[in-house]
Amino acid sequence: MDSGSKVFTVDLLERYAAKGHGVVTCMAAGNDVTMWGTSKGWIIRHDFGLGDSYGIDLCGGRTGDQSIHSVFVDPGGSHCIATIVGDGGAETFYIHAKWSKPPSTKEIILGTNNGQLHEMAVDEKDKREKYIKLLYELSELPEAFMGLQMETASISTGTRYYVMAVTPRRLYTFTGIGSLESVFLGYQDRAVRFMELPGENLSSELHFFIKQKRAIHFAWLSGAGIYHGDLNFGASHSSQDGDENFVENKALLDYSKLFDGAEAVKPSSLAISEYHFLLLVGNKVKVVNRISEQIIEELHFHLTSESSSKGILGLCSDASAGLFYAYDQNSIFQVSVNDEGRDMWKVYLDMKEYAAALANCRDALQRDQVYLAQAEVAFSTKDFLRAASFFAKDALRTFLLWKVDSLSKDDKCQITMISTWATELYLDKINRLLLEDDTSGDHNSEYWSLIKEFRAFLSDSKDVLDEATTLMLLESYGRVDELVYFASLKGQYEIVIHHYIQQGEAKKALEVLEKLGVPIHLQYKFAPDLIMLDAYETVESWMIRKDLNPRKLIPAMMRYSSEPHAKNETHQVIRYLEYCVHSLNNEDPGIHNLLLSLYAKQEDDSALLRFLQSKFSKVRENSPEFFYDPKYALRLCLKEKRMRACVHIYGMMSMHEEAVALALQVDPELAMAEADKVEDDEELRKKLWLMIAKHVVGQEKGAKRENIRKAIAFLKETDGLLKIEDILPFFPDFALIDDFREAICSSLEDYNKQIELLKEEMNDATQGADNIRNDIGALAQRYAIIERDEECGVCQRRILNTAADFGISRGYASLGPMAPFYVFPCGHAFHAQCLIAHITQCTDPEKAEHILDLQKQLSLVSGETRRDSDGSLTVHEPVASMNQVDKIRSQLDEEIASECPFCGELMIQEISLPFILPEEHEVNSWEIKLLNPTNQKSISLSV
Repeated sequence: MDSGSKVFTVDLLERYAAKGHGVVTCMAAGNDVTMWGTSKGWIIRHDFGLGDSYGIDLCGGRTGDQSIHSVFVDPGGSHCIATIVGDGGAETFYIHAKWSKPPSTKEIILGTNNGQLHEMAVDEKDKREKYIKLLYELSELPEAFMGLQMETASISTGTRYYVMAVTPRRLYTFTGIGSLESVFLGYQDRAVRFMELPGENLSSELHFFIKQKRAIHFAWLSGAGIYHGDLNFGASHSSQDGDENFVENKALLDYSKLFDGAEAVKPSSLAISEYHFLLLVGNKVKVVNRISEQIIEELHFHLTSESSSKGILGLCSDASAGLFYAYDQNSIFQVSVNDEGRDMWKVYLDMKEYAAALANCRDALQRDQVYLAQAEVAFSTKDFLRAASFFAKDALRTFLLWKVDSLSKDDKCQITMISTWATELYLDKINRLLLEDDTSGDHNSEYWSLIKEFRAFLSDSKDVLDEATTLMLLESYGRVDELVYFASLKGQYEIVIHHYIQQGEAKKALEVLEKLGVPIHLQYKFAPDLIMLDAYETVESWMIRKDLNPRKLIPAMMRYSSEPHAKNETHQVIRYLEYCVHSLNNEDPGIHNLLLSLYAKQEDDSALLRFLQSKFSKVRENSPEFFYDPKYALRLCLKEKRMRACVHIYGMMSMHEEAVALALQVDPELAMAEADKVEDDEELRKKLWLMIAKHVVGQEKGAKRENIRKAIAFLKETDGLLKIEDILPFFPDFALIDDFREAICSSLEDYNKQIELLKEEMNDATQGADNIRNDIGALAQRYAIIERDEECGVCQRRILNTAADFGISRGYASLGPMAPFYVFPCGHAFHAQCLIAHITQCTDPEKAEHILDLQKQLSLVSGETRRDSDGSLTVHEPVASMNQVDKIRSQLDEEIASECPFCGELMIQEISLPFILPEEHEVNSWEIKLLNPTNQKSISLSV
């Protein structure tokens, strides 16, 4: 191995990881999430992706010692199972990263200490398991299950399960098609496959190495050694008893090969990477190459003094992130991998496995070394012809590749021509190898090595090769896989996706669609085929994308929904539509209508009712509470006979009579609830309750007295809205009045109370009317006394001046020789002319003009007194009737005498007016007169 740089490196991740909750006892990881248990019953969770960390107390107030014995995390990092051991025994808990989003645990297999396997699933709604059932039990040799791994594969006939389980001495394998329960039921009639190894290991562990979301090999830490091999899910060959054999290239790595000395040391923990085993031996981790079975590195950890006594407790791996972890009582260490496959070609070369060496070569120099080694071996065995072929391996192709590298970037045409020539040489060589009869051994290895080399050439030359010409060459030689590979390199995603769909590889097609730069329209184009091929993975891919328009996916969803589905199968379209409606806050009526139609077709109408009762107005202000078409929803629910849903829709559309009538066919309690929803229309509410009452009375088939008792009880539920007389017409004519005596008496008592209450209200009203009449009579006798020297509040002259001094018309009340005046309850008095002048000056222009107009009308219609040129007074006769005069005078009184100008609103408004008006700014001096409203004294200020 290259000693220039380490493949595995150790870094301290966290010191004092227990956070004061004891010491670390166990650990697990998945998808950049680490979880470890402590000796005081706590689970510490750290999410490197989100950067948050928190603890969970599983003790729940229990007394005594409580320690986390083991913790398990799924590869996605969301689901966790932890076992706590205390004085009262052991308990197992399920934890989900975000309970706010309903988790889908799928099937979980649990192994027990007494050799049982159980299946369970967790329901987010009730925060507990949906079910748990026994799958299998070891009867011949009941031992504790120490490790479990499961994989699934989608095939044309359903889902195939692959399960591996280990005890201290055995490794069991189970496989079958259908459900987990049916898979294990099949083993009641046939023998279970297992591998038994001598020796017992209390630290027995089973690990899968996962690459691109698929397990490719396994390792079992057994008492005899590390039993490992490759996993081929979906292999075409089968065993004699019909079970599919998915374990290949099995081998046992004996501990004695790894350690010096007569007695082999057994590791206490194991982790597995693509090419290596990580073995915990004491406080060190020895890295062993899985192929060569040689120790390549040794990892050391800096332990604190508190942890040195027990040392490193265990290892765990994060398959999704490609990381490994080690932990002691106080610290968490991270083990990183740096390009562990870089020297694998040399490992295979040293083992003389030339085909594998060529497959792992990364450049022409490495391939030349492999060819040279093969040539030397052939030459040493005097196979000179074969040696010559290796020495001169593909000379023309090698020359062309060397020539391309030596050309300048400006020679684009030459580079393209030579690269195309090299492409055809590669294709010709590949076809010649395929035509050779011997397809095993070196020829087959050479074929796959050449395929890998050709793909590397296509990748390096993708920018200089002519796209159309290269695709045509690949197609003419029938190299479909390489055509897809090159199309992917050139961004011809439609060709790639179509190929994967044709091959039934939905996951690969979806991975292409998820790449950056893939046009969004391809999502919609291939959606119908992908959802039929793998509905779950397709919906998962849709939910990851935030730029999809769900409306354009409706054709694909409709096609999937038209196919029959198992009753207990999760409807993937419903799952996606719920995500659109609740998580994306989608307001498209088409999406809401489709989800409603799928709900309506389910046997259980609970989801349909929850959807109809949901309000979606939280999305934005002034948005409607729902987005589906209520008329369409009503037709659909009537067609599917979802009567409760129809009742809700009728009520929502304010068709309350129809809602109650339909609800009575389903459940009278539902009808009562619908009737109570009408609150602002008492008449309609009573009508609805009468419909219910008629139904209740008509449905009673028991004894007459019992029927009446139930009818009376029903009246009480109406909160007094219905009386006994309202429901009497619903009883048969031959019913005896004695049967209703109690109810009628009760009703009459209520009426009597109401009558007494009305009498009291009438007496109060009569008394109030008398008081009002007395007040009116007293008002007619009110008067005011004017002193002889009483002054006008405006002109300061005596109120009792003669009318001739003011030239007053006859329209005002006749007071003899005195001028007409107004007296207010506050004591202020004003001449009529002075009051008019003051109010027109202080009020707004529009009202002032109206007052002057009324005064003018009053003068014209009532006659007026004018002073002639010789000083004599002339009286003009009135031109209108007294009724008209009184009407105009009443209007004028209303305008000027409704309130005292010194004590009313007019005076309050004058507070905000300036002392100096705008037109008075140019005046050099002015006089301010302050008037005291109480004693009518004024003070003049000259400025």
